[in-house]
Amino acid sequence: MPDAPSRALAALSGAVLAVGLCACTPQAPPEQPVDRVLLSPTADPGTSQTVTWRAFDAEEAFLEIGPEDGSAEPARIPGQATGGEGPGSTFAATATGLEPDTAYRYRIGESGGGGSEGGDTGGAVSDWRTFTTAAEGAEPFSFLYFGDLQNDITDEAAPVVRAGLEAAPDAELAVHSGDLVDSADSGSEWDEWFDAFGPATGSMNHVATPGNHEYDDGLSEHWVPQFPGAGNGPDRGADLAETVYHTDYQGVRFVVLNSNYREVPQDEAGRWLDTQRRWLERVLADNPHEWTVVTFHHPVFSADPDRDNEPLREAWLPVLEEYDVDLVLQGHDHSYTRGNMTEHRTDDPDTHTGPVHVVAVTGPKTYDAAEDNWTDHGAEVRVQRTDTQTFQTVSVDGATLEYRSRTADGQAVDSFTIVKDGDGRRVTDGS
Repeated sequence: MPDAPSRALAALSGAVLAVGLCACTPQAPPEQPVDRVLLSPTADPGTSQTVTWRAFDAEEAFLEIGPEDGSAEPARIPGQATGGEGPGSTFAATATGLEPDTAYRYRIGESGGGGSEGGDTGGAVSDWRTFTTAAEGAEPFSFLYFGDLQNDITDEAAPVVRAGLEAAPDAELAVHSGDLVDSADSGSEWDEWFDAFGPATGSMNHVATPGNHEYDDGLSEHWVPQFPGAGNGPDRGADLAETVYHTDYQGVRFVVLNSNYREVPQDEAGRWLDTQRRWLERVLADNPHEWTVVTFHHPVFSADPDRDNEPLREAWLPVLEEYDVDLVLQGHDHSYTRGNMTEHRTDDPDTHTGPVHVVAVTGPKTYDAAEDNWTDHGAEVRVQRTDTQTFQTVSVDGATLEYRSRTADGQAVDSFTIVKDGDGRRVTDGS
C-alpha cells in the first residue's frame, strides 16, 4: 500500500515543502488557469499549510505564498503532479516555516519566469487568495460541521452551505462527515461540491472523512489528491494512511477516522477497525489539548431503523468513552439525531456528561429516523428530526464550547453548551 502523501514528500531547500499528488482528468476546463483550490490541514496548522488545486494546460505549476502585509517577499513552491492524462492535473504544495496567527496571501499558476507580484510569471496565474494560520495556543475560534451533501448539490445542498458560511463568517475550518458527493469518481459532482463552498474552499481548512459514496470499487480517484490529510495516521490497512489523521487547532484536537469497513474484504474488516482503534487510543492518550472532536461517516448509533454498525460500535465506542471525547460528528443516516450514553445522565434532565454523538445531513436526501438502535445499546436520543437539512456552528472559547444546528432559513434545530470546570464537564441542552 502506498504511503500517505506527506510521508512521500521530497524536501526542498529553505522552509518550504512541495507535495506532488495524483492527476485527475477533468470534465471541462474552467475559465481560470486553476480551480478546485482547497486548504487541507497539516498536523500543525499554525506553522504549515497544504494547498491543493487543479491546473489546466500546465505540465508544471506553482504555489506562491507570503505574508499578506508584504513584510517578506512571496516564496514560490513548485507543485508536482503524477499520473493521469488530459489537460487537467491535481497538484498540492505544503508551505512550512509559517508564523502562527498570521495572515498570508497566495496564488497559483503555471510555472515559468519570475513569480513575485508585478513580475513575469511566464504563464497564467490565479488571483491572490488569503488565509490565516492557527494561533499557537488555545485561542477562541469557531468551525462549521456539515453532514452528507451528496445529492442535488447545486440546487438543494448549496443553499444550506451558503447559509452556514454566512452564519459563521469567521469560521476557521469546516468538518465534513462524508458523502460529499453521490458518485465517487464523478468530476461534475465534485465541481458542484467546490462551487457550493465557493471561495471558502481556499480560505479555511477542510477536515473531511470519506463516506461510502466516496467508494466505488475502491476509494475515489479524487479523494487523496483533494484531501491529502496530515499524514500522521496508521501506516498499514487499506486507505488508512491516506484518510485517517489528526490535526490540532487552537486547543482542539480534530481526529478523522475511516468507518468504511464494508469496503474492505470481510475477513479483514475486524483487523482494519482494530488498527484504527489502537491508533485512536494513542492519539487520545497523548492529546495535550482541552478539547477533542472525532469525525467519521457511519454512526456508532444509527438513526436509521434498518441500519446497525455493530462492528464499528464494538471497536470504537469503548475508546470514545474511556477518553471522554467531547464531540463525535457523523453522517450517513440522512436525518438529524443527537444523544449520549444513558449512564451519563444527571439529576437535571437537561444536563448530561460524557461524549456527545451527533448525526447530521446537509443535502436533500432524507430518511426516516428512530431511536431503537440507540436505546438497544445503552444510549438515549435528546433531539431527532427528519426531513431536515442542517448546518452546524461550533464555537470554542477556553472551557466553554457552544454548538448550534440550524436550517438554511435560520430555524433552530438543536443547541447545547459544554462547560468544563472544577466540577467536571457538563453538557446542557438548549443553552
